[in-house]
Amino acid sequence: MHFHPSCTAVTECFEELAYYGIQFNLVTFLKTVLQESNVSAARNYTNWQGTCYIAPLVGAVVADSYLGRYLTTLAFFAVYLAGMAAMSISASFPACTGLDCRQEGSSSSQSAVFFLGLYMMAIGAGGIKPCVSSFGADQFDDSVPSERLKKSSFFNWFFFSIYIGSFASGTVVVWMQDNLGWVVGLWIPTLFIALAMASFLLGSGSYRVQKPLGSPLVRVSQVLVAAVRKRNASLPKDASLLYELPEGASMADGTKKLQHTPVLSALDKAAVIASTEELCSSDPWRLCTVTQVEELKAVIGMLPIWATGIVYFAVLAQFSSTFLEQGRMMNTTVTIPGRSFSIPPASLASFDAVSVILFVPVYDRVLVPAARRLTGNDRGLSELQRFGAGLFLSVLVMAAAALVETFRLQTMAAAAAGDEGEKKMCILWQVPQYLLVGASVVFACVGQSEFFYNEAPESMRSLCAALGLLTVSLGSYLSSLLVTVVSAVTTKGGREPGWIPDDLDEGHLDRFFWLVAALSGLNFAVFVCCAVRYKCK
Repeated sequence: MHFHPSCTAVTECFEELAYYGIQFNLVTFLKTVLQESNVSAARNYTNWQGTCYIAPLVGAVVADSYLGRYLTTLAFFAVYLAGMAAMSISASFPACTGLDCRQEGSSSSQSAVFFLGLYMMAIGAGGIKPCVSSFGADQFDDSVPSERLKKSSFFNWFFFSIYIGSFASGTVVVWMQDNLGWVVGLWIPTLFIALAMASFLLGSGSYRVQKPLGSPLVRVSQVLVAAVRKRNASLPKDASLLYELPEGASMADGTKKLQHTPVLSALDKAAVIASTEELCSSDPWRLCTVTQVEELKAVIGMLPIWATGIVYFAVLAQFSSTFLEQGRMMNTTVTIPGRSFSIPPASLASFDAVSVILFVPVYDRVLVPAARRLTGNDRGLSELQRFGAGLFLSVLVMAAAALVETFRLQTMAAAAAGDEGEKKMCILWQVPQYLLVGASVVFACVGQSEFFYNEAPESMRSLCAALGLLTVSLGSYLSSLLVTVVSAVTTKGGREPGWIPDDLDEGHLDRFFWLVAALSGLNFAVFVCCAVRYKCK
């Protein structure tokens, strides 16, 4: 194999550096440069984020159905680069400082160019997300044991590269935007997108490029339609009588045939040969192959595991919302011999990235060999074991946050009672929960990506990767819903401050954290049940 994994890893590192270079400071740009209100800036940020996590479904369908992962990645990279360039150009428009600046033509033109670029970037970034990791994994031959092990390690280092880019962006790029201005601050991420594209192209001569295998949505629809049409048909006792292409015949340009499984037998009716005419016509909307039916069964079988990811990412959503609110109520001034300095609550997110960056090598070089000796599994931990470990760590994340908040409230209560020795808790007490978030990501996020790639049918790998990314968005929505419901219930119609008031000293954010910890624990228990059933299927 001539392919070197560093091509896709470097590509992803540069892409994430550019992506987070926009995400981390987008609200600041909207408010300071485009003169938007808090509400408008927050709304535009949320809409953009939603687009970023819907676009992967588009990219996945294009990759699996028409262009393949290689050409799809290049196409969306081109859109990405054009969008970044448009945003960078908009930053050079004359600054608007007057009271009526929103009505001036230059400001309107600047906003139009910026938002055009912003959404082109969202489509480009979203389009390549389900393709790059799957494309990198495509380069390893599962029939060769040594390459199968390298593929498992590839997912570790792929996520390592993501967080290297995130950390560099959250420190260096954000500093440049704040201190050198937006023209330089936006052209730097644009440069890195160009470098990401160049890095991807660098390995073109050695890539193993798989052809698109047809629309997965069409294949799924054909099975459902055929099964409904023949819902009254009787299933043969011998599964070999179900329709399948003859031995030696290729499936959808090279996809492997799948063996029949006894689960979800209602779908098997799509492969029942009802008549000789039906067999001769080869109409896939009336008669599907066993392989086609099993592809749909495989995706349905993964859905319970997929659903547990939604709750997991609802937990992770706290790290960019309620954790920040908690941090704002703590003492952000840290004193060391000779000087003191302030730590912005948002900057503690860097400990998450640092945790991932440090823990990936430890996991890959220390924990995997140790687990390999204990479990006999070449990968050390299976994908489901790894995902489950990440879900368990998410319970510890929320428990740590709840304990910190409990002690913080006790400290504030003591201060209110007149104990002069008590002061606000130092914000560094939040560091353990952020480090646990990073450790959880190394287990759960990498395990989830590996699971969806390895268990997905060949014709649906990009789509399943996109479904995995969709759990991030759905988890954020679930978190918002949870906060809204808890606030409505605990305020009792506005008569009480509730658990999450504006002044957290009057509330009980600790109870909210314990509630999320309990939900996360329940989610872990559900996952264990689903994982056991999945392994026994």
